[in-house]
Amino acid sequence: MIYRIQKEYSRRSFLRTAIGAAVGFPALVSSSALGKTGTISPSNRITVGLIGTGNINTRHCEAFLHESDARIVAVCDPVKTRREAYQKRINQAYGDNACTVYQDFRDLLERQDIDAVCIGTPDSWHATQAIMAMRAGKDVYVEKPLTMTIDEGRRVVEMASTSGRILQTGIQRRSIGTYRYACELVRNGRIGKLTRTEVGIIGINGGILVGQNFPATTVPEDFDYDMWLGPAPEAPFCPQRVARGNENCYWYYIADYTNGFISGNGVHFVDIAQWGIGDEIKPVEVHTLSANIPNNGLIDDAIAWQADILYENGVQMSYSSQGNPHPDGIKFIGTDGWVHVNGGGVLTASSIEILKSVIGPNEIHLYPSQGAHRNFLNCIKTRKPTAASPEIGHHATTTCNLVEISARVGRKIRWNARTERCIDDDSANKYLSRVMRAPWQV
Repeated sequence: MIYRIQKEYSRRSFLRTAIGAAVGFPALVSSSALGKTGTISPSNRITVGLIGTGNINTRHCEAFLHESDARIVAVCDPVKTRREAYQKRINQAYGDNACTVYQDFRDLLERQDIDAVCIGTPDSWHATQAIMAMRAGKDVYVEKPLTMTIDEGRRVVEMASTSGRILQTGIQRRSIGTYRYACELVRNGRIGKLTRTEVGIIGINGGILVGQNFPATTVPEDFDYDMWLGPAPEAPFCPQRVARGNENCYWYYIADYTNGFISGNGVHFVDIAQWGIGDEIKPVEVHTLSANIPNNGLIDDAIAWQADILYENGVQMSYSSQGNPHPDGIKFIGTDGWVHVNGGGVLTASSIEILKSVIGPNEIHLYPSQGAHRNFLNCIKTRKPTAASPEIGHHATTTCNLVEISARVGRKIRWNARTERCIDDDSANKYLSRVMRAPWQV
């Protein structure tokens, strides 16, 4: 028998709480939420700039608008109509015309009055923009995956350390109680000794045409396509390539911009699995047993996969696209039972006793966070590490990247987490970094 508990979050409330309102802007934000009641003086507000106006930063925008000690003062995007729509929304919410728009994010970073930036751009931009922002003295919220490559991830971690900047990776399930509780059950032995985890994640969104090419079209006058491409290679323009996330968006699955949903989506669940295993425990072997990588059309990242990952403590992870064979979510399997948490935060377990378990005061309690944006703002004030710190984000992204690398080389790879190199494997190591188009470097 399977026992179920919907602890703290249903799927609907999870989506509403974790990523804000539905796509598009809600009509109203209360004046108290914007600090207009005098509870937060302007000098005590954290000023925020948004880099990117796609699907995900729409949700980040709403989240920061609802935080009384934050103030969005600038928006950047290479598409004029997109950035101006954000500017209008933000100014309407605050009741003034103070939000400024930029075509080039470097102009935004030059502003000394901006404390933090939220980066919601394609994955190929993450490392460059995060590092440049930290060099400019900004704290950074950067969307998942932290970077495109493992070498980039290490450089982001090092920059955060040397600069003293706060960084939050956008793996927001770290800030949701159901996932934390599931990992605490595992870490405190409620399922006995952990032996295996099973992770399932969607491999491709519906409506995307695999094996399909699209004709090149003229770049719209209001679109700085060269800036959109950034470090990625030059490529013919077509609307599908540059569509905003979840809007018939193809860049999600193009190797010039991302490693596909192996990393771009799966990093959420791989991260939680590793939280249950122990963040200090690293993979030593990765074998992608199967991967469906289209050999023609605009899409050239894996859209379905199954991989085995062995950790240094002997725990095994089986990671697949949804239904290939694992369902949505993370399952922890131990010697005395199992617990599963799905994408909506619903917990099921092998016994009701597991789900009724109370984590005692002298047991392991994992990092508590009451929301990724609230945690980010609090850590800016305290200068303490965020729930999804640079090392956490790098660890989760690295594991996903290794799955993608194994898929590319078509065999098992052995990993040295201390040197961050594949062992005796030059052909695999060439995927640890990438060539960036000038002038963009990390």
